[in-house]
Amino acid sequence: MDKKNVLESIKNGLIVSCQARRGWPMYGAEIMGALSKAAEKGGAVGIRATGPENIKAIKKVTKLPVLGIHKQWTEECEVYITPTYESAISIIEAGASIVALDGTQRKRPHGETVERIIGKIKSEHPNILVMADCATFEEGLIAEKFGADIISTTLCGYTEETKYVKEVDYDLIRKLSSALNIPIFAEGHIHTKDHARKAIESGAFAVVVGTAITRPEIITKRFVDELNLLVGK
Repeated sequence: MDKKNVLESIKNGLIVSCQARRGWPMYGAEIMGALSKAAEKGGAVGIRATGPENIKAIKKVTKLPVLGIHKQWTEECEVYITPTYESAISIIEAGASIVALDGTQRKRPHGETVERIIGKIKSEHPNILVMADCATFEEGLIAEKFGADIISTTLCGYTEETKYVKEVDYDLIRKLSSALNIPIFAEGHIHTKDHARKAIESGAFAVVVGTAITRPEIITKRFVDELNLLVGK
């Protein structure tokens, strides 16, 4: 599927983020594949996944486009979402149709920059869409100038500058969708179908949801907490 067809196939749809860290109950490539297959059956238009092994497992069981990332943590850098060009290549080779990377201006390993990574992907892999995970309006503007094909609000609420944000930032979605000429994906703090609908109404091209769908331990806790409030626990 070429880039145009990938975008057309996900417009106004739900992308399900199927991710689990080591130690979480749902950790494992086979489980990620099963979650992705279930998401496809439910009508999802794409899957967001981390790491080559998970992406390969997902590609075996679903035909949906995969929005790939590669989370790599280092002590010296805050950036962990596809922080280097090498990490981007690993998920391209695994079969991702879209590569997402941290779109902020924060320090990256080995002195790499978001501008260089985006530019090199687009130069050497022109059939791959590049998405910049951003936290602010300004970061979105800069990432578009660097050549990003998509901007996502993924990091809004998860950087030092935006840590006060605890809910979906619909104003950010509106501003980005009005100012930029590329698709805006809404991601982060989307816990209900009403949140998802309002994100699309605010100008989002597509919506990405993870925890509210693919983390049963968190979903269970929300029910339990509500019942505990009712009985005074």
